[in-house]
Amino acid sequence: MKTQVSATFFILILVVHYTFTPIPKCAARDSVTYKPAVFTDPNRAEKVLSTAAAVDNIFKQFGENRHMPGLVYGVVLDGKLIYSGSFGYANLERQITADSHSLFRIASMSKSFTAMAILQLRDAGKLNLDDPVSKYIPEMKEITYPTTDSPEITIRHLLTHGAGFPEDNPWGDRQLADTDEELLRIIREGITFSNVPGVTYEYSNLGFAILGQVVQRVSGMDFREYTRKNIFQPLGMNATVWEYENAPENILAHGYNRVDDSFVNIPLEHHGAFGAMGGLITTIDDFTKYVALHLSAWPPRSGADTGPLKRSSLREMHHPWRFIQLNAGFHYPDGRECPVVSAYAYGLHWMKDCNGRVYIGHSGGLPGFGSNWTMMPGYGLAVMSFDNRTYGSTSGINIAVLDTIIKMAGLKPRTLPASDILKKRKNELVKILPDWEGAESSGLFAGNFFLDNRLQDLVKHSKTLFRETGRIISIGPMKPLNQLRGTFIIEGEKKNIEVFFTLTPEKEPRIQQVRMSAVKKMQ
Repeated sequence: MKTQVSATFFILILVVHYTFTPIPKCAARDSVTYKPAVFTDPNRAEKVLSTAAAVDNIFKQFGENRHMPGLVYGVVLDGKLIYSGSFGYANLERQITADSHSLFRIASMSKSFTAMAILQLRDAGKLNLDDPVSKYIPEMKEITYPTTDSPEITIRHLLTHGAGFPEDNPWGDRQLADTDEELLRIIREGITFSNVPGVTYEYSNLGFAILGQVVQRVSGMDFREYTRKNIFQPLGMNATVWEYENAPENILAHGYNRVDDSFVNIPLEHHGAFGAMGGLITTIDDFTKYVALHLSAWPPRSGADTGPLKRSSLREMHHPWRFIQLNAGFHYPDGRECPVVSAYAYGLHWMKDCNGRVYIGHSGGLPGFGSNWTMMPGYGLAVMSFDNRTYGSTSGINIAVLDTIIKMAGLKPRTLPASDILKKRKNELVKILPDWEGAESSGLFAGNFFLDNRLQDLVKHSKTLFRETGRIISIGPMKPLNQLRGTFIIEGEKKNIEVFFTLTPEKEPRIQQVRMSAVKKMQ
C-alpha cells in the first residue's frame, strides 16, 4: 500500500565547502565498507523450478501457433540452468529432434560476442573505444560523410549503432558469407549514410561486421580463432562454432521458411566477414555458460574476478549507452500496460519498465532462424530460446516467460542492505529528535547543514510532526537507496514520520540533508 503524505517539510541542501565542525572523539572514523545487494528469498531455485510446467506450456503453444519446425529454450537462475525444454525437429528431412544439445544459428545474438572481444582488447590496452575506426581500418579514411561537420566514426559509435549507417536487416542478412575483401570493397566504394554519426540510434549489421575486422586487425588473429581462444574455450563452450561445416550433422539445426503451408529448407550460409554480426551457432547448454558469465557481473562486489571479461567491463556492456525510445503504450503479454524506455548497450539491448525492472539481452533473426535471450540482473534470472523458422522472433515470448516466472515464484529482486555508516548516522539522528538538542556541536552534520537551515525552523517542524504522531511506538529499520542515503520510519500512535537523509562524500560521511514527513499509518 502506498502511504499518503499529510505534511511534507523539505530542507534543501546545497553541498558547499565551508569549515566543518570538528568531529568529537565519540565519532571515531568509520571504515565505510560497500555492502552489495543480496537476495532474501528463501528457496529461490525450488520456486523457479516449480514454474517449469507452466513455462513449457507457454513455449509449446507459442511454437505450435507459429508453426515452428523446432524450438528449444532454457531458464537460468543464479548462473545455473534450472530447466530446459524442446519441441519439434532440428532437421525435418532426417527427423532429428531438437534438444538442448542442438546447434542453432542464433543470428544477431552474436553481436555481444563481438562487443566482448572489443572490450577484451580495450582492457588489454590495445585500443580505445573513442578511437576513430580508421585507425585500424584505413579504408574508412576514404568514406565521404553526409555533412562537413560530421564526427569521424569511432568504435563506440559502431558498438551502439550510432555510426549513422542505415538499418540494414534485409540486406545484411544476405551478406553473411561475404569475404573480408568483399566487405572492404563496400567500404572503399563508399557508404551511404542515413544520419550524421553520433546523433541517433539506427541498427546496423554493417557496423558490427566492421567491428569484426577491427578485432582481426588489432589482435592479429582470425575472428573465429580469436573468439574461440578468448571466449569460448575459457567458458567451456566447446560445441559453439561459427562455420556450420564444423558442426556435427547429427546435432546441427537446419533453417526453414514456411511457404504455402509447408516448410522450405533454407541453405545454411558459410561464415564470412558479416559473421561477426550474426553467424554464431550454439546450443542451449553452451549458451547457458555465456549467460552465467553476464549474470555473474551483478551485483558489484569485491572478490576474485576470473572471467574472460572483467565484471566491471561486463556491466559496461550492459549500460544503456544510446537511447532508442520511450514506449508509453507498452503492454506485457498478459495485457497490463506499463511504459518502458529502451536503449542500446554494447551489442545488447537494454529496457527498463514502469516498475523499475531492467531487461538486458538481444534478439536474432536470419533466413531460417529466430532467437532471443533476455536476462534480469536484478533477479538473477534469464531465459533463452532458439528456433529454426525465418525470423521466428521469440523476444516477446521470453518477456512473457520471465514475467510468468516472477509472478508464479513470487521472486523478489536483490535488496541493498543498509551500510554501517547509514545505520550509525540514523541512530545518532534519532537521539537528537525532536528538539535537535546539541545538534550544532554534535559533529553529526556537514558544514553546509546549518548554513542552509535555521535551527529554530528545524525544531519547530519536528516538534509539530511529533505532536501529530502521538506516542512513539518504534523506530523502523534503515531502508537504503544506496550506500550513503536512505529513509526510515518513526512509528507513532496516530501517524508515522518518514525521515530521509543523505550523507556527504567525505572520508567521514556526515549528514548534508534531512527531510521529515508525516505519513498515514499502513492498515
